[in-house]
Amino acid sequence: MRLGAFPSGDGTVELTVWAPNACTLDVHVSNGVHPLVGDDEGVFKGSFPGAAGDQYLLALDGAETYPDPCSRFQPHGVRGPSDVVDTGKFEWTDSEWQGVTLDELVVYELHVGTFSEEGTFAGVIPRLAALRELGVTAIEVMPIATFPGERGWGYDSLYTYAPHPAYGGPEGFARLVDAAHANGLAVLLDVVYNHVGPGDEALRAFAPYLTSKHRTFWGDAIDYTQPGVREWTLQNAEQWVRVYHVDGLRLDAVHAIVDDSPQHICAELAERVREVNPRTLVISEMEAGNWAPIDEWGHDAQWADDVHHELHVLLTGEHDGYYAGHGSVRALAEDLQGQKHDPRRLIVFAQNHDQVGNRATGDRLPPDALKVAAAVTLFSSCTPLLFMGEEYLEQRPFQFFTDHIDPSIAEATRQGRRQEFETFASFTREDVPDPQAVETFLRSKLEPREPEPLYRKLLALRRMLPRALEIVEADDAAKRLHLRRGDAELVADFRAKHVEVR
Repeated sequence: MRLGAFPSGDGTVELTVWAPNACTLDVHVSNGVHPLVGDDEGVFKGSFPGAAGDQYLLALDGAETYPDPCSRFQPHGVRGPSDVVDTGKFEWTDSEWQGVTLDELVVYELHVGTFSEEGTFAGVIPRLAALRELGVTAIEVMPIATFPGERGWGYDSLYTYAPHPAYGGPEGFARLVDAAHANGLAVLLDVVYNHVGPGDEALRAFAPYLTSKHRTFWGDAIDYTQPGVREWTLQNAEQWVRVYHVDGLRLDAVHAIVDDSPQHICAELAERVREVNPRTLVISEMEAGNWAPIDEWGHDAQWADDVHHELHVLLTGEHDGYYAGHGSVRALAEDLQGQKHDPRRLIVFAQNHDQVGNRATGDRLPPDALKVAAAVTLFSSCTPLLFMGEEYLEQRPFQFFTDHIDPSIAEATRQGRRQEFETFASFTREDVPDPQAVETFLRSKLEPREPEPLYRKLLALRRMLPRALEIVEADDAAKRLHLRRGDAELVADFRAKHVEVR
């Protein structure tokens, strides 16, 4: 059951759709209406005259038409027709590319829309060589699947197989991956399998993708008791590895995925993508203290938010919200040693899209604090992640921005954003930018400059250090941390916001 539309090369397109909610399913194309044949499992199959570039819609029970839930391209947005894509015609030059291992991994997280003035996949390519020269070995691209409107972080996607048209669509993403490999960089893709964005009526019309039995922060959970839903997710993960040559997946907020099956969907996903490419890296974002991704599901690594939280409180003194209970030098030292796990399997960072963008105004750490936090994470034997711009101490914000096309959802997003920060002493309602305003998006675009020398020094040093990390001193009274790896030492003074590497 290969879901979606695939041109056969003989003037027809093969199409398979899981639609158990429908009794009949027809394909509407420019040359007419073509019925698909359903089976007892609600899987409809058939073909229609067409080729790559042709557009189609699906009619359920002879009534309303919708895009294909597994559409490979939505050139006119989430309410437009689906495009037939011939992914076999992508041009690749990476046949010699071998990927990167966990030992080599230095991750650089970026958002396509704000990384360059163009805000496209093509706009990322000119800076790839400089990132590799700096010492980065992989870019991690925030979600690119099609979401409502043109501006957004990508976590509200509706058509998970379709690279967003505003970024350059399928061919644009393939060219970015190929260019990254040509520059010696792996590509990790951020994917969202815990919820879908607002405006999910089309998906619900086809099948029980979502269930009200479980709720996430964003709404109904994805229903992984449904075999068709599991395939929808698993084939999506396989697509990025097989078709787009990505080197790894970063799974968003897996603690919001509910699955009581004998094999958890996140474990099955890791197996499936490694059947496509055994070198594929699987990395999860998981709530602090839950080690299921690396202990139970066979994932390579997971984000370690506790390291960030300890660093942030030590350097800023903020204790609001989830920062409460953090700010211990000793706890930070224990976290950096992996808490009984291989430290390489912990992704650590001075900042990331969440920890910047989910602040009321999207403000970044001040330069003195950022240099201390970055030095600690880069010197550690954990796997480091840089957030775009931090290598030159970018001070432009990364704010929360959306472009919801439904006015009621747009207004609910505005109100929800303001209410989210009412309990934070550091912010007032007036501080919170309007997420729907284009200015909020534009303020978040980078102003690239030459990297801060400290980053060059630490990334070069990192390649030569032995793996073992020794805690020489972790003094909470003095707010001082002293680390050693081989002959190299780092001393961080959190009170003075000063770091020395020797």
